[in-house]
Amino acid sequence: MVKMILNTDIKKGKINKNIYGHFSEHLGRCIYEGIWVGEDSLVPNIKGFRTDVLEALKKIKIPVLRWPGGCFADEYHWMDGIGPKENRPCMINTHWGGVVENNHFGTHEFLEFCELIGAEPYICGNVGSGTVQEMQQWVEYMTFDGKSPMSDLRRSNGKDEPWSLKYFGVGNENWGCGGNMRAEYYADQYRRYATYVRNFGDNKIYRIAGGASVDDYHWTEVLMREAGKQMDGLSVHYYTRVSRDWSVQGSATDFKENEWFSVLQNAFYMEELVNRHSSIMDNYDPEKKVGLIVDEWGTWFAVEPGTNPGFLYQQNTLRDALVAGVHFNLFNNHCDRVQMANIAQLVNVLQSVILTDGAKMLKTPTYYVFDMFKVHQDAELISLEFESPDYMFMGEKIPQLSASASGDSEGKIHLSVCNLSPSQEADIDIDIRGMMVQNSTGTILTAGEMNANNTFDASNNVRTAVFGNLRLENNHVTGKIPSKSVVMLEIV
Repeated sequence: MVKMILNTDIKKGKINKNIYGHFSEHLGRCIYEGIWVGEDSLVPNIKGFRTDVLEALKKIKIPVLRWPGGCFADEYHWMDGIGPKENRPCMINTHWGGVVENNHFGTHEFLEFCELIGAEPYICGNVGSGTVQEMQQWVEYMTFDGKSPMSDLRRSNGKDEPWSLKYFGVGNENWGCGGNMRAEYYADQYRRYATYVRNFGDNKIYRIAGGASVDDYHWTEVLMREAGKQMDGLSVHYYTRVSRDWSVQGSATDFKENEWFSVLQNAFYMEELVNRHSSIMDNYDPEKKVGLIVDEWGTWFAVEPGTNPGFLYQQNTLRDALVAGVHFNLFNNHCDRVQMANIAQLVNVLQSVILTDGAKMLKTPTYYVFDMFKVHQDAELISLEFESPDYMFMGEKIPQLSASASGDSEGKIHLSVCNLSPSQEADIDIDIRGMMVQNSTGTILTAGEMNANNTFDASNNVRTAVFGNLRLENNHVTGKIPSKSVVMLEIV
């Protein structure tokens, strides 16, 4: 029996809703076919945006969406994506498959898409191959409400009033595809470019510096030391794989328990990264004014057989759902420093919440985890004490259970629990303190097989269901958490 103490009267900070953010890059079929099909498409659409995708995304309440990259951002020149579509120049997507982009999905389309799904836009600017002037003019084009060359250009393209833009990234992966820069050089470049990411009128921009790759702690040290006072957020990127060796890709669906375990073990590595990067940030920013922005995370496996290797299209199983649950719990528990996270990517790329095939669409297991965990958005983190049993495999171990708890503005308590063991259930006894419990209900995501997934022919193989295996007595909630499951409990 796992004893949990839930101290509902001990609040530990607000869980920023942006932890449940997403990422959409011009990569494979994420934008074209996934989000955008064009006004003349036979696929049902609203102004060119897929209707089925819009409705599915609105349901999970996406708080923030990052665009246009990723590596694509540092070759993207925004003026190519405005004005009449027939006049927009084509470009080659050199990073992702060498395909030709027609630029029909640009600034106006992205910002309208965000409005349709209710998400705040997070735009990533081009430091790698762009100029300071280009970045300055893009911000002016989007946010200035006075008279200027850029605001006049926006009006000539059909948008009289400026948009509200809260989040702007000054470059992406500048240690790699964004320019192969040294930390010291990028810190100076960041200071220069960020100077011209101006606040126009009442629009206040949260400036995000391009941060480290995985465990490059030197990068974080230098950026915080040299530019910490000029930034609002600092990013970090980490993808969960079968192995830390990137040459070992592994299959998204064809795996045994050894790869189930290694992937979940690597998912837990995110906690070490958050702790160590946060510790460095604490040295320069003890008041935690600068947010840690995990704006690329998720699973990365071999592409589906027969698909373009540059499109990064992969299936999504119950294992991906557990990876998502582990990440959300640790982000919640580190909400003092983690202020945003963006899973890669929204549709048809890596750990997507949605897959499409022509007019067909399906929701992945990861989609349902986002739907379950949306109750944590902007809620107060609540003290949860427990000691997880170990999940042992081949002499190694990870925690069997991952959990976090929050309280919302209506007084409802939500406890999310992931059981990572593929074979062992977990008996839990939750001692609820600080309130008198009237009722408890639950939702569960699980399946019979580790690699269960949804297909276009069988799209409901993995989906949420009512979790009724609960008992309430003497302010204790007890129950059995099935193996390989994600459970959300609501306590009132």
